Amino acid sequence: MSINFPLILHILLLAFSLISSFTSAATLLQEEVQVMKEIAKTLGKKDWDFSKDPCSGESNWTSSVQVGGSENAVTCNCSFANATICHIVSIVLKSQNLSGTLPREFVKLPYLQQIDLANNYLNGTIPPQWDSMINLVNISLLGNRLTGPIPKELGKITTLRKLILKFNQLSGNLPPELGNLHQLERLLLSSNYFTGNLPATYAKLTKLKHIRLCDNQFSGPIPDFIQSWTSLERLVMQGSGLSGPIPSEISYLKSLTDLRISDLNGSESTFPQLLNLTNLQTLVLRSCNLIGRVPEYLGTITNLKSLDLSFNKLSGQIPNTLGGLKNTNLLYLTENLFTGPLPNWIARPDYTDLSYNNLSIENPEQLTCQQGTVNLFASSSKRSNIGTVSCLGNNSCPKNQYSLRINCGGKLATSNESLTYDDDSNEVGPASFRQTASNWALSNTGHFFDKNNSLVDYSTWSNKTNLAMENSELYMDARVSPLSLTYYGFCLGNGNYTVNLHFAEIMFTDDQTYNSLGRRIFDIYIQNKLVLKDFNIAKEAGGVGKAIIKKFTAIVTTNTLVIRLHWAGKGTTGIPFDSVYGPLISAISVDPDFTPPAEKGSSSIHVRVIVAVVVAGILVIFMVFGFAWWRRCRRQIDPLQRELKGLEFQPGLFTLRQIKAATNNFDIEFKIGEGGFGPVYKGVLSDGTIVAVKQLSSKSKQGNREFINEIGLISALQHPCLVKLYGCCMEGDQLLLIYEYMENNSLACALFAKEKDQLKLAWSTRKKICIGIARGLAYLHEESRLKIVHRDIKATNVLLDKDLNPKISDFGLAKLKDDEYTHINTRIAGTYGYMAPEYAMHGYLTDKADVYSFGVVTLEIVSGKHNTMNQPKDECFSLVDWVRRLKEEGNIMDLVDERLGEDFKKEEAMIMINVALLCTNVSPMHRPTMSSVVSMLEGKSVVQEVVFDTSQVFEGKKQKMIQQNEKNDTSKIETTEEESILIDSTAEYMSDANLHSTNMDSPYTSFNTL
Repeated sequence: MSINFPLILHILLLAFSLISSFTSAATLLQEEVQVMKEIAKTLGKKDWDFSKDPCSGESNWTSSVQVGGSENAVTCNCSFANATICHIVSIVLKSQNLSGTLPREFVKLPYLQQIDLANNYLNGTIPPQWDSMINLVNISLLGNRLTGPIPKELGKITTLRKLILKFNQLSGNLPPELGNLHQLERLLLSSNYFTGNLPATYAKLTKLKHIRLCDNQFSGPIPDFIQSWTSLERLVMQGSGLSGPIPSEISYLKSLTDLRISDLNGSESTFPQLLNLTNLQTLVLRSCNLIGRVPEYLGTITNLKSLDLSFNKLSGQIPNTLGGLKNTNLLYLTENLFTGPLPNWIARPDYTDLSYNNLSIENPEQLTCQQGTVNLFASSSKRSNIGTVSCLGNNSCPKNQYSLRINCGGKLATSNESLTYDDDSNEVGPASFRQTASNWALSNTGHFFDKNNSLVDYSTWSNKTNLAMENSELYMDARVSPLSLTYYGFCLGNGNYTVNLHFAEIMFTDDQTYNSLGRRIFDIYIQNKLVLKDFNIAKEAGGVGKAIIKKFTAIVTTNTLVIRLHWAGKGTTGIPFDSVYGPLISAISVDPDFTPPAEKGSSSIHVRVIVAVVVAGILVIFMVFGFAWWRRCRRQIDPLQRELKGLEFQPGLFTLRQIKAATNNFDIEFKIGEGGFGPVYKGVLSDGTIVAVKQLSSKSKQGNREFINEIGLISALQHPCLVKLYGCCMEGDQLLLIYEYMENNSLACALFAKEKDQLKLAWSTRKKICIGIARGLAYLHEESRLKIVHRDIKATNVLLDKDLNPKISDFGLAKLKDDEYTHINTRIAGTYGYMAPEYAMHGYLTDKADVYSFGVVTLEIVSGKHNTMNQPKDECFSLVDWVRRLKEEGNIMDLVDERLGEDFKKEEAMIMINVALLCTNVSPMHRPTMSSVVSMLEGKSVVQEVVFDTSQVFEGKKQKMIQQNEKNDTSKIETTEEESILIDSTAEYMSDANLHSTNMDSPYTSFNTL
């Protein structure tokens, strides 16, 4: 007999509440009253009435009526000291939109058993100090803005039975220490940014009943140790990042009623062994790379209500045993390779989707796209005479169409340009096909799981407020799907088309409440090709209720166009309410990239003649002026083109027309930064790829040199910690570099911007960034075929992607290092404050110069301060001087960024500081290699002893070393002639997370919003 622990806990808390209400003499200890005041301040809870006893049940300490999902309850146990003293045992504050942080003060409530702060607006990290709450049973923090890792200290709360952290922004690896929570029954971690493998210690969680790992960035296979979770009833891991195959050990989980696995990485595999799972009610194995036949025994799982095997490569006939499932109401076999006839029982479930299969449907009555609640669109291997799917029939198109406009989810609408958008307001079911009177149809697949029983399935959504945007009537309504939404255009003339997909997020709010914390993420396919992965409307548009149009090029060859939006398990699924996820689209417009042929019977011959004459005249004029312009541009660009052709690694080449289209003709609104050699723009290529376009002046010799240098070096380098170069453009007087776009700007902006523009970097994120930079430099110095010294490592040149992973950028000053040479003598180029002493003073360049710069950046990451300190401390004008002073005084922890408070690990901080001290040693001989740095930061090797050296001693060693190199015939020195460059000339950003015009390396940095 299973025990319903949450029910028991609720009854106990209710009993405590009744005791407190009937025992008027019992009051809360004053110490705990003071603690509650501290907790209220930390949470931002402003309406507790401390003139009343918190355990009295009066005023607003316990709300008798809960509105809109909100809950406000402080529960006490008043049975102590002969029912004269109360202690708080439960604090539930749900949907209060509290905007503070998680209180450490909870540890001062020794009898606390439950903390429920679900659906608020709390930020910050989970306090590791909570480990001392030895009576804690439930922690629920879902639907907030929490960041950082799960503290390993939580593994000490051995009484814990429920840990709910889903719908936050937590990151890092899962701590193995959670495996010590032997009483844990619910572990819900969906919709965070967790990474790494599932720890093997979790095999000890043998009392687990419910686990969710969806929408994360885990790696590695689904572990075999899940066989230990024999009490498990619900296992949900959709879009988790884990790889298949599904282990056969899953068959040991005989108590499972809900098994949902989707979007696995890895290779193909056959259907998993599920024979023993006879209690299953929901089975979803979607996009799991399954091949082969569906086993017959599935028909013996008689409790099965929902079966989804869509988007695999399952083949053979649909098992007839599935027809014996009397309780099944949902059957999704979409996009597989099923063959054979259509089963005669197929309409028995409430909804069935067989779209996109290879069934042999011969009966003309069955050759329809929808039979009752069965979606048969594109389910047959046959095709019509006109290239469309067979269920649309063989009737030839009366004439070809050359455009398509749909107001998705809305009524017939006319845009500001007097263009008419078709009505698409009809509701469609979970497995539905709908053909319109126009030249398009739609197919919808999917069901909203986990929805509130009071919520019916919905396929459209209407905005409740006015939208301030152009053509706002197109964005007031939207078509929504829980899984896959396909728009199918037919009778289109063949040729190239521009597909405009219109989006605006209208289901989340634009305020500081939990209703604004949802993340909608889905994929976009055009002509069955993935053109945009993990698309987030609000993020791309710059907020909720803002329009964004994604443009794609589609090639129509069989008179048909297929646009599919697909949910791959990513994003939140329960904000602002259950079942808010999946694709959402506002409108579609499709236009030809060519001039459509004139209709028969028109007077087009005369028009063609006139047009031809006019065009010919214009061409002659353009040819004359164009030739003159070409000769002038050729004189400017030819040397660069010759140098570019001489590069060993050829970059991708873009036309100026492509880049102008991507940046809206270099619109000022697209500008995201300014560098020493020109501006940087955000751009969107025709395939939807977001890029950063760095524009350089062809008139600057230094700029030209850096242009070629950057192309030549970065084209040869491929590493996760180096920014990716897509290609370049040299056309007219334009010199352009096209990079991957980095959503979170530079490390400098994250650390040093004004407070409102700073990113709150948790300690784990800072450590991750530091290790990433080190790995990138180790690759440049030691691992790549070309050994490279970057020469300009600084926080400005470290960019952060959407997941705050670091990428080294700006290779304009980089130098190749030949192994035959001990060092390079070169004129100085770089940024003062980051340059190694031997390089800044003598032009003596080795890869140890980069090591020094890395040490400076590491100190900036730890301290949150710029190396060139605006306000000198203890007569120290740089972090390097200050950290040495602190170490001599024994106050090294004073270096750590005060914004972190106590939310950092002192051991890791000491490692990073000591590594930085090693790297910034004045003697390059005493600096470690970058591979050694990586090893020390990752804890794989012991940090070497820090050896301090004075600059005078170094100078003596330096001169001896140089003299020895000059005398030694086996040593060689490479000397380069190079102009000195302007300091601070490479401060451009490749993101629009914050727009700044700044001299990042000035001691008096100021941030001015563009």
